[in-house]
Amino acid sequence: MALSTQRASTSLPSTESPPRWKHDVFLSFWGADTCKDFVSHLYHKLQYWQTIKTFKDDQELEVGASISPELLNAIEASHLAIVVLSPNYASSAWCLDELAKIFESMETRDNTILPIFFQVDPCDVWYQTGSFAQAFVKHEETFRDDGEKLKRWRAALRKVANLSGWDSKDYECERELINVIVKCVWSKVHPTITLSDSKDKLVGINSRLVELDFLLALEANDVRFIGIWGMGGMGKTTLAKVVFERISHHFEVSKFLVNVREVSAKHGTLVHLQKQLLSPILKENIAQVWDEQEGILFIRKCLSNKKVLLIVDNIDHYNQLEILVGNKSWFGEGSRVIITTRDERLLIKHDIETFKVEGLNASTALELFSDNAFRKDEPHEGFLELSKRFVDYAKGLPLALKILGRSLYKRGRDEWISALDNLNNSPDTKIFSSLKISYDGLSDMSQNIFLDVAFFYKGKEKNKLIEILDRTYDFSSLSGINVLIEKSLLIIERGNKVEMHDLIQKMAWEIVRRESRDEPGFRSRLYHRNDIFHIFLRNTGTEAIKGIRLYLPELEEADLSWNLESFSKMLKLTVLEFHNLMIPSAPKFLPNSLRILNWSSYPSKFLPASYRPNLLVELHMRNSKLVQLWDGKLDLPNMKSMVLSFSKNLTKIPDVSGIPNLEVLELPNCTELVEIHPSFAVLKKLTRLQLTGCKSIKSFPSELEMDSLRLLGLGGCSKLRSIPEFGIHMKNLTSLDLSGTLIEKIPSSMEHLVGLENLVMNRCSKLEELPEFIGKMEFLKQLSISETAIREPPPFLFHMGNLELLHFDGKSTMTGKLDFGFWGLFGSKSPQPLGFVLPTLRDLRSVVSLNLVDHNLCEGAIPDDIGYCMTSLRFVDLSGNNFVTLPSSIKFLSMLETFNVERCPRLKQLPDLPSNHMLDVIADDCASLKLLSEPLILLSSPSTKSAEFTFSSVNCYGLVDEEGRNNEILSMIRRLAAEGIPPIYQRFNIVSPGSQIPWWFSNQSEGDSLIVQLPPDSCSRWMGIAFCVVTTADLGNPVAIGCEFLGMKCFWNGNCCNFSGFKVSGHFVRAHLWIFYMTREDIRHTFSYYNYNKIWLTNTTNVVFSFRGSYRGFGKEKILNVKKCGARLVCEQDLEELLLTTVKSLKRTRDYSDYEDGPSGSGSSNKESLFKKFKGRLFS
Repeated sequence: MALSTQRASTSLPSTESPPRWKHDVFLSFWGADTCKDFVSHLYHKLQYWQTIKTFKDDQELEVGASISPELLNAIEASHLAIVVLSPNYASSAWCLDELAKIFESMETRDNTILPIFFQVDPCDVWYQTGSFAQAFVKHEETFRDDGEKLKRWRAALRKVANLSGWDSKDYECERELINVIVKCVWSKVHPTITLSDSKDKLVGINSRLVELDFLLALEANDVRFIGIWGMGGMGKTTLAKVVFERISHHFEVSKFLVNVREVSAKHGTLVHLQKQLLSPILKENIAQVWDEQEGILFIRKCLSNKKVLLIVDNIDHYNQLEILVGNKSWFGEGSRVIITTRDERLLIKHDIETFKVEGLNASTALELFSDNAFRKDEPHEGFLELSKRFVDYAKGLPLALKILGRSLYKRGRDEWISALDNLNNSPDTKIFSSLKISYDGLSDMSQNIFLDVAFFYKGKEKNKLIEILDRTYDFSSLSGINVLIEKSLLIIERGNKVEMHDLIQKMAWEIVRRESRDEPGFRSRLYHRNDIFHIFLRNTGTEAIKGIRLYLPELEEADLSWNLESFSKMLKLTVLEFHNLMIPSAPKFLPNSLRILNWSSYPSKFLPASYRPNLLVELHMRNSKLVQLWDGKLDLPNMKSMVLSFSKNLTKIPDVSGIPNLEVLELPNCTELVEIHPSFAVLKKLTRLQLTGCKSIKSFPSELEMDSLRLLGLGGCSKLRSIPEFGIHMKNLTSLDLSGTLIEKIPSSMEHLVGLENLVMNRCSKLEELPEFIGKMEFLKQLSISETAIREPPPFLFHMGNLELLHFDGKSTMTGKLDFGFWGLFGSKSPQPLGFVLPTLRDLRSVVSLNLVDHNLCEGAIPDDIGYCMTSLRFVDLSGNNFVTLPSSIKFLSMLETFNVERCPRLKQLPDLPSNHMLDVIADDCASLKLLSEPLILLSSPSTKSAEFTFSSVNCYGLVDEEGRNNEILSMIRRLAAEGIPPIYQRFNIVSPGSQIPWWFSNQSEGDSLIVQLPPDSCSRWMGIAFCVVTTADLGNPVAIGCEFLGMKCFWNGNCCNFSGFKVSGHFVRAHLWIFYMTREDIRHTFSYYNYNKIWLTNTTNVVFSFRGSYRGFGKEKILNVKKCGARLVCEQDLEELLLTTVKSLKRTRDYSDYEDGPSGSGSSNKESLFKKFKGRLFS
């Protein structure tokens, strides 16, 4: 059945009956201004965005002229108004009258007036400053006798500035701004779109339509082919239908060819579809189309001079494109051809621009599911969690969400639970049948690859997967994998990993289950615990089984009656994987057909005597009881990886010269391994040799010449006294671990390792010196040399400019000699040196972590130029030292994320800190600390919306006055708030001494809870809530409870909505303030999670917030007492009053009366400019 129109418009009926507006949008603008072109482009875009009827008045009235009745009627008859506030907008009395009328007509409707601040500052509109002030100077003269009119105009401007809209400065180009506006208007004009042939509400479709609009570009006069592709059930056809209904009236000929795949299969030819396409034109002559070639001739002849909209739905073969759409010359100017398919390759081959349909996000998926299960936008009370489980099962697939939702409509809770249990055992039949269409169209080999990935290799790196499959099927599998990707059955994720949608995987499992519904032994692949236990308990294995993969979440012991003789019947088994399974008996037989043998805790000392692993690609037997693998030499040309880690009984490795393609040999913690066969040194393709923790190895080959080796791990080989000479061709070795060995010197041949990036020699207690050539290794990034016999660091360490991590911890016992530890740059504790000053740091620009913990660093020990030199630093730990101040250049560490100065008893003031988007400051137990950073506007230029700020000053009682007021923290709060933190920062936590809640938290309560009145979500002027809690430890003996972790939970009406915590090392005894912030988005997310958002959307809501603190010390967790709590609803208007006190704070004045008195002082030009800056941000 085809949908067809010819010069006919289509409408989009709605399930509801909204008011019938004559115009969707009324455009208010000043035509003589610079925004004229912008308005023209916006109008054009809105008109092409079908059914957005836009009124644009192009008249130009003289000053003093009144608005015509027609214009007033147009305002009344419009659903929305878009007000383009340009620099000279206020110079037009007509525009100001029009704006006042818009508010008079529309103010009572929600979200109907949309301002665009086009090249103007929103603050200028609010305050009528700048060009708006100039305009009103003239108006004051012209309308001096009509004060009410002027008052009405000013009020209208303040109202429009107070609305949420768009600031043109926030967009790189006008096109981007226009597209955002059109998307918003579309969603308001058509909040629900319905198909003309369906009662289904289309959820989540608008964003897809916006993206398709870019590709369609209806205003362009060229011919365009667009391909919509994605896995089955994603809504490709639905999307195509909506596009067809929306734009078909723009075309002379419009045709929707439904489900080409099915029609083609039914008729065996495409003539039937060609006739559908041509029937409106040929009419009674349609009989002349009697074969496909004739149809092609008629299509080219009849449509090449017509503007055509053609939708070809669900193609699955290339010839369907050739016969139905050919090429662009078949259609007239302005034509659009849209194809839907599951196979991207068909589109690429035909050179068609593609649009991939992705799954729905969680919130949209829940709405679609609810619409089908409850006939409303959200679940019924008591069904939210169950609904989320079904939504999680569907993984964003619209088809599954609809089918599952409909099947549960008006069913009880018990039936829902039963249905969920059934889904875990067997997929829904309708979902399965729809998804299986893609599988049925595959070749036999592609089907096998698909099933192998679904059962054994999901998540495998693509190149590794290809290697395994190539050796499994003895042919190149690359093309087969690419076919599966193009047909949306496989996905390539980050790290080149091969993944698939969960429902596609479940479909694969069901395909194999149906091979033998009752007896697992006749299925080709097994993964389910019960099925695998069945075949070994009942000995029902057969040749049909190609693979077994058993991953148990916890260690489980198999029944004594397990019969491993079942392996003798599985002569075609290629994959065998057992994890977390303890089997009491040893196998006497393993199939020679195995390619993958991955058996952790293998129960026998030897492999079966009859087993010939010639086809094996991977041999992984972690924690096995193996003593040895085999005697002598075996030819294993396919073997790529051998992993026997933690096989503590393994004593030797056999001759491996017959494994020329081995790439990975991992034997860590094989503690009884005395030697490895010297033949490994001839393995030219070996990239990883890992022997870490093999403490019985005494000797190693005297020379290595392994071109491909990238990692050599000998760490923990505690009896190894020498390492080999390295050949001149070992340029690919990047990581070398020699830690814990007994080596006394480094061989000069290490100089050949020119590609070395990571060198570890910790705990080499006999090593006394480092050769100078190490300082010349230009690619070395990490050098770790702790706990060796080296007395002091060689000078070249401070000139290794490429180092990112340098760990040096000497063991000098010489009085007065330097003895540091480095982690990052320096490391762990050392004895107390005398007057130690760090040497130059100018060459260490790549170091990311500086750790100088407990080095007794005194005043001046840190070089003044640290902030200029170590520009890559992200982590700085200076805790446990004795300086009083720190270099001011620290503020230039633009990548700093963590700054720790805890336990610095003489530190009096924090240094200036950088304006980074994420920063943790730890200053616990600094007894002398009295001043925070100047000015400590820490986050004034955030670069991302994921910015975080935490500040901990536990037990810094110098910040508190005699009455328990923490004035430094109060100043910090003001400055952070004034800098616009609330609308931007997602994590904001402060903990500091204090027993009095600052006055700024206007809503205060004794005890652990308080009520906050939240404005409705529709109110755009508030940004979040700041909380302050006074908490103490309830200690019987308040002297020494060591606290490892402090935590604070915030509850909303009994539901946990926020958690924050700090790691601390001191004693938490006296009262502390805990200050944190919840953004408006946090609250919206919480309300949505607990199904409360619809109530809150339009109503003021009283919410009870309660708080529970805890501390964990010495492994025990206890509750903190919450004495008082306070809250502040942070709104935009707060900024003005905050700035009155912030300007004073920036000058380092401290007004201790701030706790009793509110903000005071008069404004200034400086304050006004700052306020404009901050207010401008809020409109972004």
